[in-house]
Amino acid sequence: MGGMDVGGGIAGKLWNKFRSESVFVNYTPFFVCLAAGNLSADSFHHYISQHVHLLNAFAHAYELAEECADDDEDKKAIRNLRKYVQAKLKSHDSLVREWGFELPEERSLTNATVKYTDFLSATASGRIEGERVPGKLATPFEKTKVAAYTLGAIAPCMRLFAFINKEIQALLDPNDSTHIYKKWIDHYCSENFEAYAFRIEELLDTLSISLTGEELDVIEKLYHQSMRLEVDFFSSQPIIQEAVVPLSRTLDPAVGGELSIFCDFDLTCTAFDSSAILAEIAIITRPKADPDGSETQLARMSSADLRSTWDALSAQYTEEFEQCVESITTTETAETFSYEGLCEALEQFAHFEKAANSRVVQSGVLKGLNQEDIKRAGQRLILQDGCKGFIQKIMKNENLTAAIHVLSYCWCGDLIRSALSSGDVKALNVHSNELSCEDSTTTGEIIKKLESPMEKLQAFNNILNNRDKDGQHLTVYIGGSVGDLLCLLEADIGIVMGSSPTLRRLGEQFGISFVPLFSGLVAKQREVVEVGSSNWKRLSGTLYTVSSWDEIHAFILGSPS
Repeated sequence: MGGMDVGGGIAGKLWNKFRSESVFVNYTPFFVCLAAGNLSADSFHHYISQHVHLLNAFAHAYELAEECADDDEDKKAIRNLRKYVQAKLKSHDSLVREWGFELPEERSLTNATVKYTDFLSATASGRIEGERVPGKLATPFEKTKVAAYTLGAIAPCMRLFAFINKEIQALLDPNDSTHIYKKWIDHYCSENFEAYAFRIEELLDTLSISLTGEELDVIEKLYHQSMRLEVDFFSSQPIIQEAVVPLSRTLDPAVGGELSIFCDFDLTCTAFDSSAILAEIAIITRPKADPDGSETQLARMSSADLRSTWDALSAQYTEEFEQCVESITTTETAETFSYEGLCEALEQFAHFEKAANSRVVQSGVLKGLNQEDIKRAGQRLILQDGCKGFIQKIMKNENLTAAIHVLSYCWCGDLIRSALSSGDVKALNVHSNELSCEDSTTTGEIIKKLESPMEKLQAFNNILNNRDKDGQHLTVYIGGSVGDLLCLLEADIGIVMGSSPTLRRLGEQFGISFVPLFSGLVAKQREVVEVGSSNWKRLSGTLYTVSSWDEIHAFILGSPS
């Protein structure tokens, strides 16, 4: 998701903090269908009818905020914001016709609209959950505080709307006159609307200058709550057509619909490579002597020597990995997707990974680790934001027939299980190497199961071959390293996490296309209408890219609420 500079005040800081949640609006069926240009007119009419209620709520909130503002300039600024909304309400009918649509019939408010309008009204009236505001706002400071709170509740809506429409506009052909929602999108991408959103943020910054830390925390809470209500508002818009999102809803449980999700662990789920974590445990808790009392070469090594050994292993791994990549990418680039050429090239990585693991075993750096220390380290492991929450939500979802499998080169399955599991969910399916143990202490040997892209692919296919052959099946693979390439391509939907330059360089060498997930979904939504099917194509040479687990959550499950 692209960035947007909204200044360095509290409005900008809050937008930067919560901007990632915009994906839960972007990936709604409403916006994906709208971006594709095939949102049904009835769905759009329903949205317009609900949006009018929100505009009225904004106008009323501005009116109350103006009464609360103490400074004449602030009052004037809020009055101008209210006039903008009132003018928009007056010209609303002509704008809808200008966009090429008939006026919708008046419809009753949905629950999501009621919650949003009630929240705006309560905030502007000084009724804020958990915040003590006098029943009668007596002092100018009390009034100014409520005015700031009100702007804090309104600001994210306008920024979110401007941001998402710019994301959509970037996907459209400016010369395409057939997109029926282009005028509507252009309207919310206009300099006029951007200036309106910026004026709200500028005024929020001004009104917040004299607030205490606790009062700024209240604004943050209101800002975030408003973002969540915006997500719920768009998630609740009824869609009467087939949509490609959320993916879980495209599977019909009545015909045995099943979703199989696979993911890598290191640097896909984690923020750091797990091999370094295991080495650090070994260095910190190195054994004094063998159980029989005899010293070993490892036991005689100082912590500094052990670290030096690990640093040398790491440096050699990095150097040989880069040499391996360089030897492959110096060959001629494929003009079209070449699966066979990729498989042949990845054989080099198989030899390299196996040799690297053998050196680690021979060094003895993994000897003497206590299993409980490993599990505790896993529980404290820093994961990518949203990863654990998504995995656990999938595992707890009783309305979805789904399985999650972790396929990893990681040396220790216990580390993965302790990092991703919790006591109240079913067991996680982990497929990785293991550390050999005697009496809960590692021997230094690695029980090798997955050391190459080909072995990962074999494990992937074995899992699929063991599932029920009947029914509707979809496979999603999420990874971010070279070792994931074959599985990413074999899955119905391959999603690349992050921006590994090596993976992209190697993929492009063999004709693989990398497409941002949102734009890929918009293209797939167009295909639904044009072809009448949303079938995903394996081994097509196209992989989808994301920058966060929130995008994956929004795509597969939809709104987090």
